[in-house]
Amino acid sequence: MSDILFGQSYYLRFDPKLWAAMQPYPPLGTLYAASYMRQRGYNVALFDAMLAESEQDWHAALIKYQPKFAVLFEDNFNYLSKMCLSRMREAAIQMIGMAKTCGCTVIICGADATDHNQLYLDAGADFVLLGEGEETLGELLDTLTQRSQQPIEQILGLAINPTHAAHAQPHMPARRPDIRQLDALPFPAWDLVDVPHYRQIWRQHHGYFSMNMVTTRGCPYHCNWCAKPIWGQRYNVRSPENVAAELALLQQHYQPDHIWFADDIFGLRPGWIERFAQLVTEANIITPFKCLLRADLVTEKTATALAAAGCKTVWMGAESGSQKILDAMDKGNLVSDIYRATQLLRQNGIEIGFFLQFGYPGETWHDIAQTRRMIRECLPNDIGISVSYPLPGTKFYERVKAELGDKQNWVDSADLAMLHHGPFPQAFYRKLHRFIHAEYRLQKFVHSSWRTIIGALPRIAVESGHYLKGMLDLQFTTQDLRLNKQLNRKSKI
Repeated sequence: MSDILFGQSYYLRFDPKLWAAMQPYPPLGTLYAASYMRQRGYNVALFDAMLAESEQDWHAALIKYQPKFAVLFEDNFNYLSKMCLSRMREAAIQMIGMAKTCGCTVIICGADATDHNQLYLDAGADFVLLGEGEETLGELLDTLTQRSQQPIEQILGLAINPTHAAHAQPHMPARRPDIRQLDALPFPAWDLVDVPHYRQIWRQHHGYFSMNMVTTRGCPYHCNWCAKPIWGQRYNVRSPENVAAELALLQQHYQPDHIWFADDIFGLRPGWIERFAQLVTEANIITPFKCLLRADLVTEKTATALAAAGCKTVWMGAESGSQKILDAMDKGNLVSDIYRATQLLRQNGIEIGFFLQFGYPGETWHDIAQTRRMIRECLPNDIGISVSYPLPGTKFYERVKAELGDKQNWVDSADLAMLHHGPFPQAFYRKLHRFIHAEYRLQKFVHSSWRTIIGALPRIAVESGHYLKGMLDLQFTTQDLRLNKQLNRKSKI
């Protein structure tokens, strides 16, 4: 038996695109919560939905551990959790029902629950933790187990199910201040994870084993489409000494070949990356890693320090090759920053990935052409393409919410539905997605060695077919749009 069974509702099995990619990472935010509560003296267990087959595995874990408290604590470092995919929301609601049937007090924490706490309370959850979660959970369980006499209504960051007889009065939850001293938190509870299973999957599919870490919580920038339900505009950072100590522990116990730093922005504080590089060099624990950086933060000094620290790949939220669109997004950087950052990173032997976003209000075919040109001229090592996705709490959402229909979330990460009225119809963006990928892959072949090209001739032929079909599809779509506009103008006349 356990006091607490932790779980989360992101099932890799329910996300066909990510299931095919097969790059699973354990729920890091959940592991932080588990270690935090264990430090407070609670007996904890973990249900890891990432590699589970279905919600029935959660039910089996409830039977096995017989917890008093079932806590769905989503991994707030996973961007897919922040996107609030509807298939995962359905899983969470089913998991709530299973836990209630087993007699558990059910507690929920996550981005979707913070934005829509009443939905989860109506589904049967007893409490919803708003925002970060760990400290609120600690105070709540201390009260529920009578370790503390603090009234539940006085706990910050907590939404309460009104069906609780003792708390039937209306309760207006107040936000709790975020944890600022991140070094004081215990390291994630990796001992609860089936690490050998993850290692086997990674090495089978990719030839190496990757683990996940974070060095920060939050992001101080103001991109107006980026949802921040957990930390808002606040930003707190661990010391490089603390991060290096955790990396040393992972190397000692699990020997990862690679690290994914899941921060929104890695190494934002001046001198942080340089100090981290020094520490991992001195401790002889340099480990290849990937991270996310803003293009305008990449300087010669930063790029050199990243390489020294072991950085293999930097992903940048390039979004668009059009300065007009970047300005409309309140991105706060220049297209020229993307070019310069790409050059500096490449000079230091670091691979570059671009996150690209189409369909932002006001985008034209000319803006799309500028993005294609940026891809062609920078030729990153990888690209990820999405369409603008309105999430509650953002300026972008407020701008387009009148256009939203019944469907306001993607089902899974491959959905790519235009949830608002984009500059072009949804069918256009699906065709554009395929076309940009085909065009990009052909450009990479063009820049390959003759030996690589000869060996890949069959694949090049296939990609050429995709490219030509995509070009024709887009031409017909844009022609239809022009014709429809002309007909609409004539009908008004």
